[in-house]
Amino acid sequence: MTSLPKGFRATGVAAGLKPSGAVDLGLLVSEMQATAAGVFTTNRVAAAPVQLSRRHLRRGVARAVVVNSGNANAATGSRGLADARAMAKTAGSALGLRERDVLVASTGIIGVYMPIAKVLTGIGAAAGSVSAGGLDHFATAIMTTDTRMKVAEASAGNARLVGVAKGAGMIAPEMATMLCFIATDAEVDRGVLYDSLHRATSASFNLIDVDGCRSTNDCIFVLANGAAGPVDGEAFEAALVEVCRSLARQVVEDAEGATKVVAITVRSASNVKEARKAAAAIASSLLLRCALAGADPNWGRVLAALGVSNIPFDPAVVDVWLGGEKVCERGAPGPGDVQKAGAAMGEREIEIIAELNRGGAEATVLTNDITAEYIRLNTEYTT
Repeated sequence: MTSLPKGFRATGVAAGLKPSGAVDLGLLVSEMQATAAGVFTTNRVAAAPVQLSRRHLRRGVARAVVVNSGNANAATGSRGLADARAMAKTAGSALGLRERDVLVASTGIIGVYMPIAKVLTGIGAAAGSVSAGGLDHFATAIMTTDTRMKVAEASAGNARLVGVAKGAGMIAPEMATMLCFIATDAEVDRGVLYDSLHRATSASFNLIDVDGCRSTNDCIFVLANGAAGPVDGEAFEAALVEVCRSLARQVVEDAEGATKVVAITVRSASNVKEARKAAAAIASSLLLRCALAGADPNWGRVLAALGVSNIPFDPAVVDVWLGGEKVCERGAPGPGDVQKAGAAMGEREIEIIAELNRGGAEATVLTNDITAEYIRLNTEYTT
């Protein structure tokens, strides 16, 4: 069991938001004021907790996070904002903090009012049970269609970074659809924390795609309380990237209905931005991801997806590898063994490489196959 960094406590309780009675409300608390930074969804339909937490983070400090699963509190108008504020105010009061020191996050069904009385009662119960050993309960409380907890840790000098995340569906780049909370006892300057988080997000959560859908509730919070003293900025950022990449991969591994983890790499692009855009276009192809589910080595779907990526390239010089087999050479059938490629696509881990032959840059996006189970889960989600 992973432990929290120095000066942090957490818990998770059942507040009654989930019909199953499962744990659905969590608290993460720092014993001292923490430098804080966040990254949020780029969806214009931003949930009430996203709107509130953006405001609270303007000061660059925080003491606690209150989060619920089972209800997104999104598309709920002024009532939703009032409910998010009530969550922050109640958590603050129960913990002896100011409302503005509390960040709020929610995940679950969109367009349903929060059963706020249950939530506020749950917050009171949670405040009385936070402990240094409560990380697993907190990580469980944020799960929706996740099948397992997602936890990662890394070190920077004497400091530790521990992160938890939830996410299995409604996940696309420009902040993957998920919640992520990272606690560290490192002493980090506000500017360093903000810049490091944005770079770490770009190198991890913005390089995964489960189903091409971007959520209303995405957020990543990092709280750095300084209990372990100052750390080198580069070492801290490297550790933060390590935690974020681990959590991002765990999200893809737990993708709704998925049976495969697929690394799509675009090589020899003219720059990294171009390579990422091309890899993301391939990853977002539903046709390709259905082919992945059926272990069909249909490399034409890779080339077709590249064609709508809006990057300049010459199709007549593109090479494509599936499972180590060069199935496309210079935009035409390649010398690779298609049957071997099909066999490789039946494995749990699959690699697809597209060589643009334009320059020296490359990028990799992680994705998964789309199966009938994904469709079943999302046709039954609200019931």
